[in-house]
Amino acid sequence: MGVTVPVDVPMLGDERHKNWAKVVYSVDDSKDSGWAFEGDFIAVGGIQDVPAGSVLIVYGERGSRANPQVAAQVFTVNADATLSSQASARGRAWARTLRDTVSELLSEAAEHPPGRRDWSPELMLFADQALVEELRRRGHDIDLD
Repeated sequence: MGVTVPVDVPMLGDERHKNWAKVVYSVDDSKDSGWAFEGDFIAVGGIQDVPAGSVLIVYGERGSRANPQVAAQVFTVNADATLSSQASARGRAWARTLRDTVSELLSEAAEHPPGRRDWSPELMLFADQALVEELRRRGHDIDLD
């Protein structure tokens, strides 16, 4: 994914129960549980190096062992090392509730990688020849009239 940034990964649950976070790379639409989210687990409750632009799921449980209260939250990781909350869910259906949102976020991230823009006004500051040379360097065949 590229550049990693130091992110403070929140802990949603009680330390006595399950708490985890995962950098999600893909979603298995045939599954309705947490196993639908494929990626790398990372620690919660502290700073972790996470790829900028990635999708992060944080899961936690609170309450009694016999009847834990489940909470899950989806974040996108910003290049400035902050998290943007995208969705949240509670209860046993948390994974299915969040599955479509995570799939959409991953699709958007694939279409628009962080730090890459199709066009920006700064390009107007470059001479035409400099832009042509850059395109040729990238393997494009440029024919100027």
